[in-house]
Amino acid sequence: MHVAILYSAVMVTMSMNKAIHAAFRRDLERFVAALDAFPSGDQGRARQLTTAWANFDDQLTHHHEGEHEIAWPALLSLGVREELLATMDAEHASMAAALTKTRAAMAVLGGTPGSEQAQAAQAAITELRAVTRQHFDHEESEIEDLYLTKRDTPEMKAMGRAFAKVGPVRGGRFFAWVLDGASPDERTAVTSEVPGPVLAVITVLFGRSYRKDVAPVWRS
Repeated sequence: MHVAILYSAVMVTMSMNKAIHAAFRRDLERFVAALDAFPSGDQGRARQLTTAWANFDDQLTHHHEGEHEIAWPALLSLGVREELLATMDAEHASMAAALTKTRAAMAVLGGTPGSEQAQAAQAAITELRAVTRQHFDHEESEIEDLYLTKRDTPEMKAMGRAFAKVGPVRGGRFFAWVLDGASPDERTAVTSEVPGPVLAVITVLFGRSYRKDVAPVWRS
């Protein structure tokens, strides 16, 4: 789970959480493809990819830490088993270890943009993709229905308010990233919780860094 502000009466087919997972999945595929096609010695492209990586790394770290600190207590109060959440935390730990490994490989690529370094970074990203997919698939199979059926409960609304306290700068960058390449259903999952005018303001004013520095990486 992540930033949430308000709920609306729009019928949705997925939770905000699943829409966020989709954004991570998109980026992982983008990285694998970009590193596969990496032109050896291209410092400019390496700089682009490390910029996109910094955003991804930050978003994924913030996501799984926020789940532990905010989402899990809310889910416990709604009847989710403590043993299941302990398993989710163990999966988070595996994901964090893969993130650490990939962070190091991307840093090496940024300093020495050769084919060997690109292959090492791609291998690390591929491992991270596998671990992350496994966790997301498990989480969605266990909790997605609850996010949808309990979305109007006091517990879920309080969780949404807690996630919304990140502030406009992080929020604008986050929403610009989540919506970049989102499917219609994923976009609806976001806009059903965040009023259109609010979303427009924060993405235009505070999502500029993502639109300027990260989104063009995937257009290259």
